[in-house]
Amino acid sequence: MNQNLRHNQKKNHPFSTKQMVPPIILMTVLTLTFNHLSIFAESKIQPEIRLEKIHKKSNHKKPVIVVIGENQYTELTDFIVPYGILKRSEIAEIYAVAPNKGTMDMFPTLSIEITTSIDDFDNLHPEGSDIVIVPAIHNAENITIIRWIQNQSKNGATIVGICDGVWTLGHAGLLNNKKATGHWYSKESLKNTFPNTEWIKNKRYVQDQNIITTTGVTASIPISVALIESIAGNKKAEEMAKSLGIQSWDPTHNTEEFNLDWKQYLTAAKNLTFVWNHETIGIPLYHGIDEISLALVADSYSRTYRSKTKLISTNLQPITSNSGIRFLSEIKEENRKETNLILEIPKVKKANPLLEETLGQIQNRYGMGTMRFVATQLEFSTGPLCHYVTCKD
Repeated sequence: MNQNLRHNQKKNHPFSTKQMVPPIILMTVLTLTFNHLSIFAESKIQPEIRLEKIHKKSNHKKPVIVVIGENQYTELTDFIVPYGILKRSEIAEIYAVAPNKGTMDMFPTLSIEITTSIDDFDNLHPEGSDIVIVPAIHNAENITIIRWIQNQSKNGATIVGICDGVWTLGHAGLLNNKKATGHWYSKESLKNTFPNTEWIKNKRYVQDQNIITTTGVTASIPISVALIESIAGNKKAEEMAKSLGIQSWDPTHNTEEFNLDWKQYLTAAKNLTFVWNHETIGIPLYHGIDEISLALVADSYSRTYRSKTKLISTNLQPITSNSGIRFLSEIKEENRKETNLILEIPKVKKANPLLEETLGQIQNRYGMGTMRFVATQLEFSTGPLCHYVTCKD
């Protein structure tokens, strides 16, 4: 493998950066044999065991939770889903934070407005937070974020790395002699870069004392519910799971299900190369929109390599979501005809069924290969999806 590709894999796999993979690289990878070696250790923990109790600081009425991202670029679903679920649960004091106030550009699409900087949070809570959630960010070695989470950890916070957020935890030295997991695509690079960590497979999330890590993008849903259970108990967790449309949030997972075969590489190369087939997908914003559903739908369509999701609003002013996220739009309502497809985020649809429905729509619009390519990036099992659409090749 050439040096540039190896460097990209070491820091962020090609599905968690703003820069899409050039066709020449995708076509080169077609000639390579994907590594199916059992790099992650097999989990010995029973599936029904979730998270140990996470305690708040004695001077906190409610746990203080921070979801921290990089102003440019932060993984959309990794950031928005935990924030939305935890905020909606009303069990904690939640902050969306970045090194600087202002715009946070997300990957693979959308932008939000950050109103709380790291310094702002530190002034509000010099004693530190109880939980810090770290999504995948473009620069996993961002020294400002690394130093901040190191300090939070020293002050007793539990640090949660979502998907490739595990790279930032690793570079911060928080994974030394710990058990951890990560996105399936990164497993070989993670093991090579952080050999002092025991890498676990077949678990959606892994807890080792005050460090929690998860597998790929859609693991943000079960880990968020598991955190609620750890803080507020099973009844509250079941209530949130029902509102999201999920049956279980246990860590059971089949890592071996996820890989990129030559068909998926070919699909990605074809979709990326045939620029005349690229589409703009418009999503109208409205106050109180479900940010969890919005993130999942926008993320999915923007990973096809055939389409890019953009938000529509009347005057391009920030629109506040159900849980207080301020989304920035790119298209004025009067210009919605510039889009190839309009997708409405329904007010009553539950997030997880909507994700399954969206993948079905992607299959119908772009084909089975593209749907599988998207689901693989999201590390979302197509098993449940096969109840809704035909999943045979």
